[in-house]
Amino acid sequence: MDLLLQTLLNGILIGGVIASFSIGFQLTFGVLHVIDFAVGAWVVLGGYLAYWLSVAFGVDGLLALPVAFLVLGAAGYLIGPVVYRVRNSRYARPELMALALTFGMFTLFRGGALTLWGFNTRSVETVLSGESLLIGPIAVPLLRVAAFAFAATVAIVLFLILYRTRYGLAIRATAENRHNAALMGVNVERLSANVYGLYAGVTGMAGVLMAAIYSVNPEIGLRYTLFAFFVAVLAGLGSVGGAIVAAIFFGVMEAVVATYVGASYSHLAIFGTLYLVLLVSPRGILGRGL
Repeated sequence: MDLLLQTLLNGILIGGVIASFSIGFQLTFGVLHVIDFAVGAWVVLGGYLAYWLSVAFGVDGLLALPVAFLVLGAAGYLIGPVVYRVRNSRYARPELMALALTFGMFTLFRGGALTLWGFNTRSVETVLSGESLLIGPIAVPLLRVAAFAFAATVAIVLFLILYRTRYGLAIRATAENRHNAALMGVNVERLSANVYGLYAGVTGMAGVLMAAIYSVNPEIGLRYTLFAFFVAVLAGLGSVGGAIVAAIFFGVMEAVVATYVGASYSHLAIFGTLYLVLLVSPRGILGRGL
């Protein structure tokens, strides 16, 4: 029983971090209607930025969070209009061209990381690394708790923006119908750039935490892209609320399978479950988007 409780706790905590970048992935899909294959690369870049700051300037990993948000958010803001224009171009299949663009971004970022840091795995140290709080027989890793608190804060802030501000109303209107939103005075291209920048910044911060909890190397980006895609499809593409439920479910399932069956079977169980869920509810857990 103690092992089960420990496993469930670890799964819930790591699921929260996965939710943080999956929410941004969902938001980007809702506004730009693009499945961003570069999501894993943004996670990796956040981890490497924190590593570089720690090596070059001795910055604690947690203090690298705002830096990652500003640097990668600015990069995302500059790239966002390019993604928007490709997605809304006059190509025969603009959605496929946008998909190819984000896959090219992923390949470019991965190649850049390999050139700068090589294949070696890097770690990010924080003041909470290796620290745990014992509650009876259960060890609560403080770094994972901090990461979960970060994810919860991101989710709350994004929900407040989406449902309590005029800007959030513009985002939801654009996700519903960009042409009608433009007729109502929304600058859709600028909004798309802002949303992509916000998504890149939040995803970069999640990358800092993932690098601190685990480690980072250029090849891990594809794994995180698959995580975000799984959560998005299970939740229903564009469903921000569903992303939280799906991410925690994902974290718990991976932890349970890895502990009781074997880590090599976790992806098989996860995508088998995804297949079964979509047979029952093709639109995802909540069956709705923004």
